[in-house]
Amino acid sequence: MFTGIVEELGTVESVEDQGDAIRLTVRATTVLEGTGLGDSIAVNGCCLTVATRTDDTWTADVMQETLDKTSLHGVAPGDTVNLERAVTADKRLGGHIVQGHVDGVGTVLARTPSEHWEVVEVAMPEEMGRYLVDKGSITVDGVSLTVVEARPASFTVSLIPETLARTTLGHRQVGDRVNLETDVIAKHVAKLVAAYLPTSEHSKEQQA
Repeated sequence: MFTGIVEELGTVESVEDQGDAIRLTVRATTVLEGTGLGDSIAVNGCCLTVATRTDDTWTADVMQETLDKTSLHGVAPGDTVNLERAVTADKRLGGHIVQGHVDGVGTVLARTPSEHWEVVEVAMPEEMGRYLVDKGSITVDGVSLTVVEARPASFTVSLIPETLARTTLGHRQVGDRVNLETDVIAKHVAKLVAAYLPTSEHSKEQQA
């Protein structure tokens, strides 16, 4: 589990093509402190497992399923990525509960700068819209953010200078792909409530 508070910007050192997977090596410092083999690190919001490590790099195996459903498909040496270690029980939950399981890939639609923040609009798969509400939580490339406006097929967030400076969202451009994870609590509530809602067939029977 993660909190969506990026600890460090890492740099992709190498990408080894293994056919139906890649072996991803990332250069980092902070997230390697106290990290051992088998530990979890989120890369742009994707939970990956440390397979090997050195003093300043770590490597993870990324399966085809992850490549198919996240923006890690196409990652290249030199790319900057958001990194966060799994949260520990004694750590402050500064963001919200983040699993590191990407729900879909969005696209940056617009960036509107102002004096003290920047409003960013992101397109998302329409099926994710049911889990978003104004002032609710959304994870974008592993960054915990508050939804300003939830729309049917997109949403907006306001990025403060700290977020712009310390995460990859500071230089994402219109058209760039980003990983999205909706609030896990919203997903559980939606599933539980769905069992008590009338189906379309039931509604048709009542109308008849």
